[in-house]
Amino acid sequence: MIKCNNTLLSTLLEVLPNNCETKLELVPLKLGQVLYESGEALQHVYFPVDAIVSLLFEMSDGASAEISVVGNEGIVGIAVFLGGGSTPSRAIVQSEGKAYRLPATSIKQAFNHDSAVRVLLLRYTLSLITQMSQTAVCNRHHTIVQQLCRWILLSLDRLPDNNLVMTQELIANMLGVRREGVTEAAGKLQKAGVITYTRGHIKVIDRPKLESICCECYQVVKEESDRLEAFSTKVNKKNKA
Repeated sequence: MIKCNNTLLSTLLEVLPNNCETKLELVPLKLGQVLYESGEALQHVYFPVDAIVSLLFEMSDGASAEISVVGNEGIVGIAVFLGGGSTPSRAIVQSEGKAYRLPATSIKQAFNHDSAVRVLLLRYTLSLITQMSQTAVCNRHHTIVQQLCRWILLSLDRLPDNNLVMTQELIANMLGVRREGVTEAAGKLQKAGVITYTRGHIKVIDRPKLESICCECYQVVKEESDRLEAFSTKVNKKNKA
């Protein structure tokens, strides 16, 4: 059996049909790579291992805003098993790394025919919906500094260290704000001794202080992610018993 650092995939491998495991392919994901465009038929789903994928909504005038991030806790392409086949969002690699890729037909068949697979994927979908809802609330009611804190913390939770590689332009697109707003917000956090920020490299040097500056939105999303991880751990123990 494949062993990987994606929590959802590790649990799914306990219940997925063997023919699904043989079709899994480890692929590199490059910074800025587009996994699918809005309205495009999804051919694969992705389970990030050490990469982060951002789901974005784009307007007709080119403006965009991030609705959620997916890392080593989840799957990119939920529309496949929810019956849509395509999605109005765009998936772009926010932090490069690797992911396991599985044909859309394989995950769809497993979802339709195995209740254990269905429960796990729906439980993850609930966690993702929570993140999307909280992101919408945060973007409407909280400052750019707080939004940037939330974004940094959610990203760090999906990476092995305290370093992020991200241009100001890409961060601005993720948050749906002007580039100047990101520059000002990052400058305030750096002045407060929370991060260092140089040429697209963000390093968190005081995480407790970063969390104290952040709004409650991060904690809401984290608690739901922790519940998902606890559920996956419980399922794993049950399958191994």
